[in-house]
Amino acid sequence: MGRVIRSLRSFGAFWYDFVIGDDWHVAAVVVAALALTALVVHVAGVNAWWLLPLCVIGALAWSLHRATAGRS
Repeated sequence: MGRVIRSLRSFGAFWYDFVIGDDWHVAAVVVAALALTALVVHVAGVNAWWLLPLCVIGALAWSLHRATAGRS
């Protein structure tokens, strides 16, 4: 039983590190963008495939700006 728990913990730790990574803010923006895209598609009936890539690019730019701010 201990091996199963250890394997599940390792599996969870991998996915946490993979999804959250170094910046949890980007993961939060992506989750919010997925929810917003689904909401726009289902409520408004608009083909909003473009919204998710736009949010991801914005999150990447924001993350890069925060990581390099103050460096010369």
